[in-house]
Amino acid sequence: MRFALTDEQAAFAEAVGDLLASGDSVAAARAWAAGDTAPGLGLWKRLAELGVAGLVVPESEGGVGGSYVDLVVAHEALGRHLAVGPWIESSAYLATALPAVDRGDDAGRIADGAIGTVAVPPVPYALDADVADQVWLRTADGLSPAAAGEPLTSVDATRRLFAVSLADEAPADHAFDVAALACAAQLLGAGERVLADTVAYVRQRQQFGRPIGSFQAIKHHLADVRIALDFARPLVYGAALSASTGSTTGSRDISAAKAACADAAWLAARTGLQSHGAVGYTRELDLGLWILRIRALVPAWGTPAFHRGRVLDALESR
Repeated sequence: MRFALTDEQAAFAEAVGDLLASGDSVAAARAWAAGDTAPGLGLWKRLAELGVAGLVVPESEGGVGGSYVDLVVAHEALGRHLAVGPWIESSAYLATALPAVDRGDDAGRIADGAIGTVAVPPVPYALDADVADQVWLRTADGLSPAAAGEPLTSVDATRRLFAVSLADEAPADHAFDVAALACAAQLLGAGERVLADTVAYVRQRQQFGRPIGSFQAIKHHLADVRIALDFARPLVYGAALSASTGSTTGSRDISAAKAACADAAWLAARTGLQSHGAVGYTRELDLGLWILRIRALVPAWGTPAFHRGRVLDALESR
C-alpha cells in the first residue's frame, strides 16, 4: 500500500502555501501582534475563498465536505507560513461541533469565512475573540454563545487570548480530537519551517573560515530534528485516516500524533535557537516568531502529558 497525498491534495497544499507566501504572512503576523489585524483578516478571507475554512463542514451545510487528511494538509501549510487567527478553533473545532448540534447555519457561515472562536474547559480562554464574529463556549450541554472578557498576555503575541467564564467541565469530544489533529499538523508545519530556515542559516554562517553547518555537532543536532519530524508525520496522517474512517482507535491515534508533533517541533525550536546563537534571540529575526508559536501550540488542545495519558489508557484498556 502506498501512503502518499493525491495529486489534488498536493496541489491544494501548494496553493495554500503560495497564497500565504504571496500575501506575506510573516508581515501579517507582525502586524497582528502590533494590533493591526487588517492584513491577517485579508489573508483569512482569501484562504476561506480557497475552501480552507469549510474543509470538514458537510457539503449539505455549505462546506467542502473534505476529509481529515485535507484538513491536515491545510493546517500544516498554515503552521509552516505562520498564519494568524483562530484557524484551529474555527475551521477544525467549530466546523466539526456546530453541525453535530444542528447549527447548520452557523457552520455554513464558518465555511463562508466567518470567524469563530471557542473556549473549551478546562482552558478558560478564547483565541482572538476581538476579531471573531461569534465567541462560543463548550459546556456539558453543548455549545453556547459567550462573551469574552479582558485580553491576557500570551507567550506568542500573534495569538491573543481573552478570558471567558466557564460554567462547568466539558468532556473531550470528537470536535476536540479534530482540533488536536489540526494543532498537531500546525506544529509539524512550524517545525519544518524552523528546520529549513536553520539549515539555510548554518550553510552561510562562517566560523573559523568554514560554514558552521559543516561541523559534525551541528549536523547531528539537525539530523535529530529531521528524524523526529519524519517520525511524527506518518502519525499525523495515520490519525487523519483513522478519524476519517471512524476507527475506534481514532482518539488514541490523534493523541499519539499530537504528542509526537509537540516533541518534534519543540526539538526543532530548541535546535534552531542554539544553531543561530545570540542572533536567534533578537526580535528582528523571523525565527523567533515560529519558536514562540511552537511554544504556544505545544500545550494547546491538550498537553503532551495529557495526550500520552490518553494513549496509555487506550492501550491498557485493550
